[in-house]
Amino acid sequence: MGGGNQSAVSEFVLMGLCHSWNTQILLFVIFLVLYLIIVPGNIVIVTLIITDPHLHSPMYFLLANLSFVDMWLSSITTPKMIVDFLRENKTISFNGCMSQVFLAQLIAALEMVLLVVMAYDRYVAICKPLHYFTIMSLQRCIGLVVTAWTIGFVHALSQVVVIAQLPFCGPREVDSFFCDRPLVVKLACMDLYNIETFMSINCGFVAITSFVMLLISYTHILLTVCKSSKTGASKALSTCSAHITVVVLFFGPCIFLYVWPLSITWMDKFLAVFYSVFTPLLNPAIYTLRNKEMKNAMKRFGNYRIDCKRNT
Repeated sequence: MGGGNQSAVSEFVLMGLCHSWNTQILLFVIFLVLYLIIVPGNIVIVTLIITDPHLHSPMYFLLANLSFVDMWLSSITTPKMIVDFLRENKTISFNGCMSQVFLAQLIAALEMVLLVVMAYDRYVAICKPLHYFTIMSLQRCIGLVVTAWTIGFVHALSQVVVIAQLPFCGPREVDSFFCDRPLVVKLACMDLYNIETFMSINCGFVAITSFVMLLISYTHILLTVCKSSKTGASKALSTCSAHITVVVLFFGPCIFLYVWPLSITWMDKFLAVFYSVFTPLLNPAIYTLRNKEMKNAMKRFGNYRIDCKRNT
């Protein structure tokens, strides 16, 4: 990608989160532990949903896809950030930087659309319960997930194709721990007004459209819940509250990072860490601790492992 640019800039320098060596060692330990929780935590959710017949429903099929995407969300940037805490020269190749930009944009757009699909699933389950399994058939679920991947891929490709062709001939320091799209674009040696406008509209369209669709879905759900019995309303609100929590945790940082026009360095770094590390960390906890079926599935899985050990 962008072979013509590499004659001027063959690599970028990542400034990281801080410059103090002692602080970087502390952050290395913290983020290493967190990453070693994120990946197994999401793998456990995917494994439980695949192996437990009680979880073979549209909602959990979509949840498994969300957990799979969360693993990638964290893995795009966190492993390099952890390694860079121990390095004095935090460099990344031009192609490596473009790959990070592409994958970060892909996963961000993909997860946004996937959260909309999950909201639609809850809308059908609560507002049209008698037609739920007809509407949310396996074929429909697979089609919606493929659509989410397609939107994410097209969005990311439209961004990285433009960025890779920009002339990078001046400063090469990216003031973050990864190649964040807005920060990389600012390093180009040209008037960036049209480019930044295009990218803001591109990202804003995906983010705002997804957010509006989420608001519409959950508004319909809340209106339906208000008219239902207390038992049904309690169960529906319990399920939806987990979804809404995840939506807020994900969309909040995304909108401020990629749509909000103002840029404050320390705030951008905090939000980038929250978005790429803490969101994938909190999602498994939210869905397992607040979901009775997931708790029961974990108990069944634990009992199965105990029985297997006894039999051997």
